Amino acid sequence: VDLDTYVTQFRWDMAKYPIKQSLKNLSDIISKQVSQIESDLKSKASAYNNLKSSLQNFEKKQTGSLVTRNVADLVKKEHFVLDSEYLVTMLVVVPLSNITDWNMKYEKLTDMIVPRSSQLIYQDNDHALVSMTCFKKVADEFKQRARENKFVVRDFAYDEDQLKSGKNELTKLHTDKKKQFGPLVRWLKVNFGECFTAWIHVKALRVFVESVLRFGLPVNFQGMVLAPQRKQIKKLRETLNDLYLHLDSAAGLGGGEELPTGLAGFGQGEYYPYVYYKINIDMVGSMSSGI
Repeated sequence: VDLDTYVTQFRWDMAKYPIKQSLKNLSDIISKQVSQIESDLKSKASAYNNLKSSLQNFEKKQTGSLVTRNVADLVKKEHFVLDSEYLVTMLVVVPLSNITDWNMKYEKLTDMIVPRSSQLIYQDNDHALVSMTCFKKVADEFKQRARENKFVVRDFAYDEDQLKSGKNELTKLHTDKKKQFGPLVRWLKVNFGECFTAWIHVKALRVFVESVLRFGLPVNFQGMVLAPQRKQIKKLRETLNDLYLHLDSAAGLGGGEELPTGLAGFGQGEYYPYVYYKINIDMVGSMSSGI
C-alpha cells in the first residue's frame, strides 16, 4: 500500500496497539518498537558502510599516482629476477619529465647495477613505473642515490601467493557487498513501513489527546484526514475556520502572530479552532500534507 492510500484509509491497528491499554502503555509500545528498529538499523548500516568503506579503500589503492597506488596489478613475473641469492629487482617511479635522465643515469647511480636491466612496465600522465636489477648488497645505496635524483623506489617484493590473495580479497569484498545490499534494501522497505505506520498512530494519539484537552469529556469529536491540492489550502483553511470558529474564539486570529496570553508558541504559531497536525507523505519530492 502506498503512503497516500495508507494515510487516507487509516484504521487503528488493534492487534499491535490494543485500545484497552492506557495511553502511556500505547506510547511505550510504539516507542520500544521504533527504538528496536533504530538500533537494528544502526547495526546493519554500520556493517554495510564498513564493508563499503573497505572496498572503496581497496579500490582507491588500485588507482591514483604511481608513487602511492598498489602496483601489484601492473607487474608480471617476467619483470623480476626471482630466487636469486645475489640479485634483486626493484621498482622505481620516475617522473616523465625525468625519464631521459633515468635512462642515462640509473646504471651509474652505484656499482653493481645490471646493465640494460631497466624495463618500462607502465606509465600514466605524470610518471613511469620501471624495473631495474642490481646486486642485493648495493640495494640500500641505490635507494638513497635514486632519492637524491628524484626517482622513487617502491617497496615491493613479487609474491604470487600475496598477489592472488589480494585479488581474492577484492573479489570477496565485491561479493559480500552484493550479498548484503539486497537483504538490507528489503529490510529497509519492511521497516520503513513499520516506522511509518507507527508514526501515523502517534499522530492519531496526539489528535486524540489534544482534542480531549481542548474540547473536554465525554469524547465528542471526529478525526479525519484531508489531502487538499496545494492551491486549495488557503480556501480550505477559510472554510474550516468559518465552520468551527464557534468552538474556540481565540482561534479567530487564524493562527496569526499574536495569540492570547498563555497560548504563545502553542502549535508553533498554527493555532486553529480545531486540532490540526501536518503530515508529510512525500519523503523524497515536494511537500505533500494531510490536515
